[in-house]
Amino acid sequence: MTGIRGLYLSSASIALLAAANPALAQTATPDARKGPTTNEIVVTAQFRSQKLQDTPLAITAMNGASLAARGQTNIAEVAAQTPNVTLSPQNAYLGPGIIAFIRGVGQTDPNFALEPGVGMYIDDVYLPTLTGSLLDLMDLDRVEVLRGPQGTLAGRNSLGGSIKLYSVKPQGNGKGMVEGTYGAYNRIDLRAMFDMKLSDNLFLRVSGASKNRDGYVKRLDYAKTHPGSNVPTYAVGDNPVLGTLGGTSFAAGKVALRWLANSDVEVNVAADFTRQRDEPGPSILLYGNAIGQFAGSPVSKSPARPWLAGVNGASVPLNCAFVVTGVNSCDTTPAGYDGRYISYATFIDNARADSQMPYKPLALNPHSNLDNYGLFASIDWTINDHTALKSISSYRQYDASWAFAEGAPVQPSMLQQAQSNKQYSEELRLTGKAFNNLLDYTVGGFYFHADGTYTGRIDLNYAGIDFLHGPDKTPATNKAVFANGSLHPTDALTLTGGIRASWDAKDYTYTRRNPDGSAIQACTGYPFTVGSPPNCAIAALNGLSAQFRKQRTDWRVAADYRFSPQLMTYAQVSTGYRAGGVNPRPFFINQAQPFQPETIVAYELGFKSDLFDRKLRFNVSAFYNDYKNIILTTLSCPNSLGFPAAPCLQPKNVGSAHVKGFEVETTIRPVEHLTLDGSLSYLDFKYTTVDSASTGVQASFVPPYTPTWKWNAGVQYEVPDVRKGTLILRADGSYQSHIYVDPTNVDRAVVSTTTATGGGGALATQVATNRIDGYFLANARLTWKSQEDGWSASFELRNLLNKYYFTSMTANYANVGTVSGAPGLPRTWAVTLKKDF
Repeated sequence: MTGIRGLYLSSASIALLAAANPALAQTATPDARKGPTTNEIVVTAQFRSQKLQDTPLAITAMNGASLAARGQTNIAEVAAQTPNVTLSPQNAYLGPGIIAFIRGVGQTDPNFALEPGVGMYIDDVYLPTLTGSLLDLMDLDRVEVLRGPQGTLAGRNSLGGSIKLYSVKPQGNGKGMVEGTYGAYNRIDLRAMFDMKLSDNLFLRVSGASKNRDGYVKRLDYAKTHPGSNVPTYAVGDNPVLGTLGGTSFAAGKVALRWLANSDVEVNVAADFTRQRDEPGPSILLYGNAIGQFAGSPVSKSPARPWLAGVNGASVPLNCAFVVTGVNSCDTTPAGYDGRYISYATFIDNARADSQMPYKPLALNPHSNLDNYGLFASIDWTINDHTALKSISSYRQYDASWAFAEGAPVQPSMLQQAQSNKQYSEELRLTGKAFNNLLDYTVGGFYFHADGTYTGRIDLNYAGIDFLHGPDKTPATNKAVFANGSLHPTDALTLTGGIRASWDAKDYTYTRRNPDGSAIQACTGYPFTVGSPPNCAIAALNGLSAQFRKQRTDWRVAADYRFSPQLMTYAQVSTGYRAGGVNPRPFFINQAQPFQPETIVAYELGFKSDLFDRKLRFNVSAFYNDYKNIILTTLSCPNSLGFPAAPCLQPKNVGSAHVKGFEVETTIRPVEHLTLDGSLSYLDFKYTTVDSASTGVQASFVPPYTPTWKWNAGVQYEVPDVRKGTLILRADGSYQSHIYVDPTNVDRAVVSTTTATGGGGALATQVATNRIDGYFLANARLTWKSQEDGWSASFELRNLLNKYYFTSMTANYANVGTVSGAPGLPRTWAVTLKKDF
């Protein structure tokens, strides 16, 4: 911790930037550090405080009040009202995190070797992985979602856009809040906050939250629910319920101090901690098609061996008997259960041990855990009327662990994975005005270092390997210098330019061992059969190292013109990049391949308007992106060693594309007490070059989690003077068109069943897909707020129409023989009581 201590001391010694410029007094109080006095959202997307409608970017901003009005409590829910943005909880395979895509750019894999593509920030502190980024919206001032590359403003890995969360600063006003929620699936949420003055210039704010909910997918014992089958039982007693999936147990707290050292210097220090002890994410088997046997050897004549021996000793196949719902099911739904929310996952691999697979059986504890904490310090120093300095120092760490099992008692793959990350960063910004206020400028520097470690027990029966992956260490460093300036030739015209130079360095070291910790021996024959050393096919990977080094310069030019107080137009060209790396999951040595950074040159036009005496807000943006060296994780790998192609998860530069689209956002207040809001987005993604031969990606495909169309609409009406309070009625609806979850888009692949034997019946063929169909979701919320004593009460219905849909999917029907979907929550209700004091 010596380096961290020195980091804070050095930051304090040089001081820091002003939170607001004097020229922006029209949006702030005379003491600008106390924030705006109006309801207009002020954002800092361009390193200076600006009204949302004055910012020449495609940006959606929501304050704490608008989030609360919708009952939104985590960052993934914000995507519902944000054009061309997809945010989804990570699936069970990849643990506690988020899937994030903006305008067709993003990432699904949280491994340290892969960069997000969408930058996530808390109080301007960068989060480098998707793990730990499914952020709770606790005690927030606002959320800013910036669409399009932010290469000069945010730096690396924000070429799709950035999502920035800003906490409420301590005010010293003596106010506080307590809130409790009870709802479906024993949902119990608690939130609290208090803000107090410790002295005339020192303020304290403490906030906390907890969220608990039972799982909504039942894990059932197949033998108990299907008497007479050949499947052995794993139940204790007569209860067929082994557990549930999708349950949450979350607690978080934050302590913030704000010190106004004098009229020119403000210091903010904060510490936060999050603890999650969740169940694995919800997962439903939609396709199961594997013979359920380890390979025999054509050379040694050794026979195939079962993954799971049944009650009568015969091999139990993985087939439609374990698919509870959908076109691929030949199961009979157990009485008293909803087949759409059933899994037969046991988290037990009961294969019999032999010399080639000696580390059986294996049982995992179903869990998805995360400990995430950080320290933050910022110093704002107003040097004079025209110059200010800001320093942002941060240390963050998380430790995550999760288990995954296929949704059947027959296990083609089962994993227990863990990631830990330690990071520290320092950013300096000098902001000022020059040439008699004609120029606003910011210059600065950024340093970031992270030490990531990945470990896992990787049990892949379908590939005949079962090993310890890691600890794989991935130290990474990013350094950058940047400059941005806005020139005002006239009161109406602003010309903006920016440049950022970045230097990336990343190392990756592979460690592979047998599950007992012993060294993996080299193969003496065919690697996957009895008589060959365990895991010998991956022996050459142990100790292998790789590194990535790259320098990149990004730029931005923009112009905006305000025709009137009601209308502003803008145009910009900007660039961004996502750092490259090396494949973190090679299963054979020739899969340990590097991939290069991906880049974007983006062209954007737009206007922002407030019309009819501010009753109509109407914002439009249109964009065209030249997207090159696109990084996607494919299931197609080199196969030059004579081994089977499976398994394979390899990041590759699949090709280049042209991406175009538009986005519309509106807020309408036609009469007093009524507010209508909505958005609409369209995205057209076309590959211009693609490496189909080695990736399987075709020119007609689109990236994962990229819907062509999205829209949402909301209505809110306030009824005054209801029992000495105000009654607020709100309804929201959102739609997204179909998406794919893999780079290779599969609408419908008809596959012959590997075996038609085994309990539950038979199907001649099954249909595999990695497509999630489009869906519409509706929510409703009724709130009463007292006008006198700070009490409020809310009743909400989420997924009002009880739509059955999937938030994510894992689809590897060709190699693993499974497709699983993560169903969203069915219709739920909740009641919330809140007391402000």
